[in-house]
Amino acid sequence: MRGDTGTGTAQGAPRGCLQAWGLANRAAQQRRPDTRAPRGAAPGRPAAPQWPYCRQLCSYCSFNKYAARGVDEAAVRACLVREARTLLRLARVHSVTSVFFGGGTPSLASAGTVAAVLEAIAGTALLPARAEVTLEANPSSAAASRLAAFKAAGVNRLSLGVQSLDDAELRLLGRDHTAAEAAAALAAARRLFPGRTSLDLLFGLPGQSAAGWARALAAALPLCDDHVALYELTLEAGTPLHARVRRGLLPAPRRRRAMYEAARAAMAHAGFRHYEVSNFARKGALSTHNLSYWRARPYVGVGPGAHGRFVPWAEGLTQREARTQTPEPNAWMREVRAAGHGTRRRVPLSPLQLLEEVLVLGLRTDTGITHQHWQEFSPHLSLWDVFGAPGEAMELAEQGWLVLDGGGLRCSWDGLPVLDSLLPALLCQLQRRWEETTPSSLSCYSRGI
Repeated sequence: MRGDTGTGTAQGAPRGCLQAWGLANRAAQQRRPDTRAPRGAAPGRPAAPQWPYCRQLCSYCSFNKYAARGVDEAAVRACLVREARTLLRLARVHSVTSVFFGGGTPSLASAGTVAAVLEAIAGTALLPARAEVTLEANPSSAAASRLAAFKAAGVNRLSLGVQSLDDAELRLLGRDHTAAEAAAALAAARRLFPGRTSLDLLFGLPGQSAAGWARALAAALPLCDDHVALYELTLEAGTPLHARVRRGLLPAPRRRRAMYEAARAAMAHAGFRHYEVSNFARKGALSTHNLSYWRARPYVGVGPGAHGRFVPWAEGLTQREARTQTPEPNAWMREVRAAGHGTRRRVPLSPLQLLEEVLVLGLRTDTGITHQHWQEFSPHLSLWDVFGAPGEAMELAEQGWLVLDGGGLRCSWDGLPVLDSLLPALLCQLQRRWEETTPSSLSCYSRGI
């Protein structure tokens, strides 16, 4: 699984604050949020179809994924199409601002499946020609001819999961490609999607040294395009890699903070803007889809295990829900065939929970949370009202970790890498101020944001 620096486990805060931090942090990791809509019609929002199958299962990954053996692609395609139509209509989406094909390994699907899903979206809501359409791909399924077919199907941005350019590290991670294959895939992607190819790399691997990570970055920078995602490896319980480290068969990762700081410096020297905890872009190549997550914008998740945040207006409801689709593909398909969608879990979010997500997600970006954006979710309680009074936020600002000014609330350059340690105190301050100032009638009422 890709780990996000800046969102580790928080310590030293009251239990209620930690629970809120956990809820909002899961939203950040899932990258699946939503925002206010006019009654009866939702504004433009992203959509994210999920392809849960992989050629082989990586040793570190805890995502919802399944080995791609005996997949009935026509059946999966039909269900993705039907669920996309159902959920877009349920949310009364009038336009889709971006589409992100995630997984799993979406590049194992055929271009025909990608085209069919995009046609379903365009037939249900407006899909502007300028909308960003991203496909996650692995180098082993990213031959030039295959990428060209995806481009012809409507994909205009590629996210390539290279993870490492060292063959020994790739074997450790259980990847099914070599460093040479990754370099070839990158070159092919840049030819087809110039300026719109993103590269994923992992750091903090067991046994990886700071010098080794520096060499990896030096090797990657000449090959990369204008967007790079650098993820700290998270050793997830239940994965083979976690088990090997736990049994002492591999050394525990070390010096990850130093690796992260070295990466920030190297990326800045190469002209990249560090616009989010784990993401870097130059020449304005920020991911508009990912920015929608971090700004708590609308989101519809489609496919096995997908997460979404939207208001089901068509059911006569006005409260935003956190929704999770059934993870197991065959069970999900049965539910889609029976009901039009495979939503397994739906949880209404209170106004305070929405603000907690806005806080946790927004502080991941270099611009943070503007006063105007905060007011969309909290018209009665401003950023100044919550964080401008003496308390935790002011203490963090005095220590140089946080900035609150006319632009809004954001982490400083030094504060962004330690965001996880700042959030519990900020969430506690938000909860306290909310309880002190919010009428009980408003606390229980969501305005559909």
